Amino acid sequence: MEEDYQSRINRSVEELFHAIAGRMSPDDMRRIRDAYEFAREAHKDQRRKSGEPYIMHPIAVARILAEELELSANPIIAAFLHDVVEDTPHTFEEIQARYGDDVAFLVRVVTKQKKQKYEESKQVDNFRQILASVQFDLRAILLKLADRLHNMRTLASMRPDKQMKIAGETDYFYAPLANRLGLYHVKTELEDLSFKYRCPREYEQMRQMLEQEKEQEKEHLDDFAAKVKELLDKGGIPTRIELRYRMPYSICRKMRSKNCDFHHADGKHYIRIIYEADGLQEEKKKSLHIYGVLTDYFKERPGSVANYINAPKENGYQSFHVKLLNEQGEWEEMHIASERMVRNSRLGCAAEQTEENVMAWLEKFKEVLQDAAYHTQEMDYMDGVTASFYNDDIMVFTPQGKEVILPKGATALDFAFEMLGEEGLHAFFARINGKLCSVKTVLHRGDCVETITQPAASPQEEWLAHVSTYKAKCTLRSHFAKKEKLAYLRCDRCHPLPGDELIGFKDDRGKITLHKRNCPEAVRMASQQGDSIVAVNFEEQEAFLFPVRICIRSIDRHHLLRDVVACITEKQNLSISRLTTTTVDNIVETSVDFAIHSENELEQTMNSIAAIENVDEVARIDIE
Repeated sequence: MEEDYQSRINRSVEELFHAIAGRMSPDDMRRIRDAYEFAREAHKDQRRKSGEPYIMHPIAVARILAEELELSANPIIAAFLHDVVEDTPHTFEEIQARYGDDVAFLVRVVTKQKKQKYEESKQVDNFRQILASVQFDLRAILLKLADRLHNMRTLASMRPDKQMKIAGETDYFYAPLANRLGLYHVKTELEDLSFKYRCPREYEQMRQMLEQEKEQEKEHLDDFAAKVKELLDKGGIPTRIELRYRMPYSICRKMRSKNCDFHHADGKHYIRIIYEADGLQEEKKKSLHIYGVLTDYFKERPGSVANYINAPKENGYQSFHVKLLNEQGEWEEMHIASERMVRNSRLGCAAEQTEENVMAWLEKFKEVLQDAAYHTQEMDYMDGVTASFYNDDIMVFTPQGKEVILPKGATALDFAFEMLGEEGLHAFFARINGKLCSVKTVLHRGDCVETITQPAASPQEEWLAHVSTYKAKCTLRSHFAKKEKLAYLRCDRCHPLPGDELIGFKDDRGKITLHKRNCPEAVRMASQQGDSIVAVNFEEQEAFLFPVRICIRSIDRHHLLRDVVACITEKQNLSISRLTTTTVDNIVETSVDFAIHSENELEQTMNSIAAIENVDEVARIDIE
């Protein structure tokens, strides 16, 4: 057995060296070989849970980084050494002296820090450590993802409780992280392996049904793919065709979202058409050419085109999607992509290791982490992080054609703050695809958006519930934090105003709640908690407006409503937020919501309305 292990080790590491030799300098190859020998010696007496020599794990992690993610020498060296400090007597200082600061940094990031006390838990503190490192170097997270991927590929040797722990971490944190970094293949494999070990029976049922469907559909899908290839060959477009089935976990998630069974879940497979092209412009032309050739023959599902070439997803994904009708009367999902796009889909943030590209990814990642950290005021930090990693994104446009990427579910307010910064605080209304809309309107991919501001407009606290981005929430929170606040709470039954006859009650925390003196709740509290009564001075202030509602009963006449509105908006200079009116047998009942500074201002307004011709009664009513 030991000889067999040694043979596997030698074969695996030599395959790695052979795979990278063509793109590494002689000096890098020397350092990589040295790192392997150092790790092999350090782990020589250690075994994995499966019984195999421990060194097989660092070799596998190094191969993932080198062959699947195509990284450079230092991450591969760090992969060999990533467990040395944690599991052997060797130190970071040794690694730093032998392989340099860069390798030592990468190893330090993926080494779990031992603490006497963890802020939340060992697992969560480890997640935070990883996320902190990502803000400076993406390679650190790629190393950690490779480590996790190999652990998941070899999870069968672990106890069921350990399988659940590791699989849970993977589905909760590592798969969403891979998704955000554009590592589609890593993300889907991690998800599926997690599903396999968390829910083995459900996974096996799904896998068997998928295999049965593959067998049943093979003939007609082969025929469909052959027809596609024939059409493209006749059109003079060299391509290769791939039929790709989605993983059991992906299908299971689709079933839950659509509330359907396996047989009624669509999109279990897609057909990818891959072509060679030189540059983005040629890619666009070829994609449209392929689309044109196919839709000349096959019926296209209306509204099914998604052009992710012109408008890539936030994680960098590019392709041209369309659904075509096959001979069985079913819609086939087609992905049209260049070889470059396919490679980038696999490598994500690791696809183009230029300084400019790396910095762009880091900036994207920092924004996500800022957004998640900001949401910890409202939710658990890790829940915020993973939700942000899995958030889809949309691309919208300014009227001048500028592209703006926002999270799915973003509103015109998010757009306003993204484009205008603090000027977004004065957003008044929006035009979406030329249509007049509220600034709280949710945006959709491809919308053309314009937000119009007015200097006098000011944000409402409810806006916080209608924005998604870090920038919007941060600007609003900062604005409301600076805004002068009422010294008192107001009873939500009697809605007292400055100038009313008032009474205050102080609670155990020192908070004072104001009531009208005739408020039933105030009468009850005075009889039971009389010692909590305090004197209050609730004066009118320009900064504070309070919503009120009045009911007006009138005899109908021409221009009656115009006169009522003019009285409130022009004579009293107040803004109406809501108005409803009903006329029955010449009797008009009108309800008006507006905001005032004090009871005195309300009384003046009501008296002014009462003086209007044909108005019979004006009364204040409660706002529920």
